[in-house]
Amino acid sequence: MARHLKFDIPGPDRRVEFETLREDGLAAAFAPDVPQPAPLVVEIGFGRGEFLAALAAAAPAQAFLGVEYSFKRVLKLARRLARGGPPNVRLLQARGEDAVRELLPERSVRAFWINFPDPWPKLRHRRRRLLQPAFVHELALRLVPGGELHVATDDADYAAQIDAALAAEPLLENALAPAPFAREVPGRPMTAYEREWRAEGRPLHFWTYRRR
Repeated sequence: MARHLKFDIPGPDRRVEFETLREDGLAAAFAPDVPQPAPLVVEIGFGRGEFLAALAAAAPAQAFLGVEYSFKRVLKLARRLARGGPPNVRLLQARGEDAVRELLPERSVRAFWINFPDPWPKLRHRRRRLLQPAFVHELALRLVPGGELHVATDDADYAAQIDAALAAEPLLENALAPAPFAREVPGRPMTAYEREWRAEGRPLHFWTYRRR
């Protein structure tokens, strides 16, 4: 029997509307929980949300914005946060590209996290992959100097494309050089999907690039 989606929020609603964030800005969105939200930390495509919640709980004075296209995932995480999750998180239902280009000013982000984005494995669908060179440039523009872009994938083909796009961006430098990427990152929170893929023996790729 299928479960019914619950729409009630049993506590503070951490969701923000796209237009509201555009009109009122970050300070209003995070008030009063984070008095000075910028520069913020952004996770694009937070999925089940456990990674975002772990980051936010570990840094209560830092503002965290989670961007996710799926309405259901945003709703489910909003319900979990309302029951006692860290208050320094805001959730936005939107395409990652739209949120970055239209809502985030240049040099306003301390770190971007993009964990295991959809690899769109079919050849005709690869243009839909999130980490294209133009979008990597948009991300780099919004990082503060020294700010970091963290990316992870379990897909070998997508990994080659990601590696090329990151290495080609002149605003970024590889913080893991001379290695192109890492297979393991000690102390990094683990997503539920990552646990599944590790159990399947998939090769994992982790990048950290820094704004010059």
